[in-house]
Amino acid sequence: MEKEYFLKTHLTEKQAALFYLGQEGFLIKYHDMYCLIDPYLSNYVDQNCSTDSVKWVRRYDAPVLPDELDFVDYVFCTHSHFDHADPATLRALATHNAKAKFIVPEPVRDTIQAYGIDAGRMIGALAGQELHLGECSVVPVPAAHEELHRDEKGNYMELGYKMIFGGISIFHSGDCCVYDGLSGHLENIDVLMVPVNGRSYYKLRNDIIGNMDAEEAVLLAQEVHAGLLVPMHFDLYDVNCINPAHFVDCLFKINPRQAFHMFSVGERYIYDKEL
Repeated sequence: MEKEYFLKTHLTEKQAALFYLGQEGFLIKYHDMYCLIDPYLSNYVDQNCSTDSVKWVRRYDAPVLPDELDFVDYVFCTHSHFDHADPATLRALATHNAKAKFIVPEPVRDTIQAYGIDAGRMIGALAGQELHLGECSVVPVPAAHEELHRDEKGNYMELGYKMIFGGISIFHSGDCCVYDGLSGHLENIDVLMVPVNGRSYYKLRNDIIGNMDAEEAVLLAQEVHAGLLVPMHFDLYDVNCINPAHFVDCLFKINPRQAFHMFSVGERYIYDKEL
């Protein structure tokens, strides 16, 4: 994929384009604005996180190099794990894109700044404090991974982002489990993007912190009356993924009328609220 693939995507006034970059990475285009969320476009995890008991091996290459994304306006990270705040990707984005601003949870700002991001280009996000970024308004929402974690000041370490582009609402949860109060932030979301890879004792024992599973994702979408459900975090690493057929099976058992879209890497999806 080259940057023309993104730049030559033409949209109406009431459309947004979503490009899937793998794991939980998405590029969102609205009008001429580009927002990049949780980009993981290197092999950093493979090279730095494998142990004797857990071998991290990407199942596919990144569909685009970060130096091609010199047109992106905002880069969001939901938390500090390397497949969501990748030092190599963020450093390359900062080097090749002089205009991009980086939005990260306030408690991890110093950690991510140390990857080579100038402090003046960073915005520390706090749960419930709305950000106005060009044509997009963003409300950070606490994320429970597997639990809600706060720093010494009471600020949440992991966040999801509720993003409003004109009349289109998109929620990207980051890594998250369902918790009391989450649904209250998400009523009638147009596009609900959540992980479905689940959690287990054995994964946690190997320091693999989990997420909601497919059934919980479908039930959450049903509870908040989501327009479109997008599963994430199911396909990149064999040690922490699921067969996507399991998600589809859960959906058709629980709520077969729920609209959903399961992305393949590099795919573009144009969301039109009027359709």
